[in-house]
Amino acid sequence: MMAKRAHPYPQVEIGALGLVDTAVVTVGASVSIGEALHTARRRDVQALVAGHAVILRDDLARTASLNVGGARAQVLAREVPVVDARASEVVVRRHLANGAPLVIVRDGRRVVGGVATPSGLGATMSLADRLARRVPAEVLAALEAVTRAAVARNAHAYLAGGVVRDALDGRPLVSPDLDVVVEGDGPGVARALAETLGAALVQHARFLTATVGPTAAGQIDVATARSERYEGRGALPRVMPSSIDQDMRRRDFTVNAMAVELASGTFGLLDRHGGRADLAARRLRILHPASFVEDPTRIFRAARYATRLDLRPDAWTARCEAWALSLAPYPALSGARILAELERLLHDARPDTALVRLGIAGAYRLLDPRFRFTRRTRAAVSAVPATLTWARERRLDLVAGELLLVALLAEQEHDVVAAVLRRLQLSGEPRMRLGRAIEEGGALRRGVARAGRASERARLLRQRSTLELAWLSLGGDASVRGHIEWFREAGAARGSLRGDDVIALGVPAGPRVAAALDALRDARLDGAVAGRSEEEAFVRVWSRDDDARNRGGRDHSSGKE
Repeated sequence: MMAKRAHPYPQVEIGALGLVDTAVVTVGASVSIGEALHTARRRDVQALVAGHAVILRDDLARTASLNVGGARAQVLAREVPVVDARASEVVVRRHLANGAPLVIVRDGRRVVGGVATPSGLGATMSLADRLARRVPAEVLAALEAVTRAAVARNAHAYLAGGVVRDALDGRPLVSPDLDVVVEGDGPGVARALAETLGAALVQHARFLTATVGPTAAGQIDVATARSERYEGRGALPRVMPSSIDQDMRRRDFTVNAMAVELASGTFGLLDRHGGRADLAARRLRILHPASFVEDPTRIFRAARYATRLDLRPDAWTARCEAWALSLAPYPALSGARILAELERLLHDARPDTALVRLGIAGAYRLLDPRFRFTRRTRAAVSAVPATLTWARERRLDLVAGELLLVALLAEQEHDVVAAVLRRLQLSGEPRMRLGRAIEEGGALRRGVARAGRASERARLLRQRSTLELAWLSLGGDASVRGHIEWFREAGAARGSLRGDDVIALGVPAGPRVAAALDALRDARLDGAVAGRSEEEAFVRVWSRDDDARNRGGRDHSSGKE
């Protein structure tokens, strides 16, 4: 028999309509979150359409424990791609590859259904060349050690976090620290890695994480791949072991929800949520609409990343942030967590810009809902980084977070200041230092500016904390800053005479010795004496006058004329 000639068959184009894999239900625009979730579960659909908005069932389910079920479901609305039923498969797949959780398919005005993102998380590109060029050999060696430890335990290891993001973005690596995620026995991998590298190991069992280091490759954070459940707004999450897919979904922003698989050695990029596309578009985007409600500290991280990485929150992220702030206060959110985020921000790039971003957005209402971000407050927080630099250059012992708190609270009402300091759980010396700087800063600044004599200025500045001097420098003009510089160089200095010297010159031992030295210091600052001989003459005169004053006081108290 002769073989038949091959018959050419036409290529079949599936089109968007052929890809539809989930039904979509239309609901009223005023439906609540609770009602929408009930409908989605009863109809077993992955998305609802309310007006022009699309609300995902997953997003509704995430909010179930956040006590916001009575809010309108439209606060959870997302912008998702909408394509015509006749659109090509390539168009739909491209939307999904760029991070869309769902693509809505329409036939004219009628919604036919949706195409959900496949559950698989395949590698989209190799970062082997980029990482080889951009990270030190010590880092690559550490990643090889991580891989060996994971393979030995039948686990899968991934590199995540800033190293992946910065390698894609072409930026210098800010920190060599590594963020490793393990599907499987994360603690076992961390222990083996610490032993191999001869490094210390600190485990955090509650969060399924461990820290190895320091090492030649920096600190290595090893986390078991996990999902999170927030049982209240602003509360710390409950974590459960999960897959790398779920671990990426729990993250804060798409640009941080990327990972590189290590087992194959090709460093394949896993990017289900479109982080690479958002980096290219200079866009900062959260992964789900209740992200800031679950963890309001992400608002501070958003300002930090936007400033450092030159990203701009998209309109949807900004709306979700505004909704989260409208729900303040967050009793479960500790003041310590807020303060920690502010201190991290102060040590990041361009903190003045990030601090102002937060103020304009209303983020400081997380400290107290009555907080007002006034024009003067904006000017003060903008000047904090420069003042911290001033303090570092002069080797002043200044706590950065304390100066920022004074800048934030100086213009607030007394009740707001008291409430914020309680919320931050500040007590003892730090509480007294902050309170004094806030309450007396304005009067001190005016007094220094009006002082006519050098000794008067010195008396005002003497016994002031470094925080008060920094706050005075921050809010004062060039003249006030000059007075502070003078005081630090000369204003606090004493003369050449000491206590034994003034006693030898006739001043009785006791509190009058300190008074004599203070008077001598004032005379030196005002230029009334110079040199040891003039100082001794001044003390003799002061001692005689002091004796006369004391005798006059005693005579007056006894009724003598």
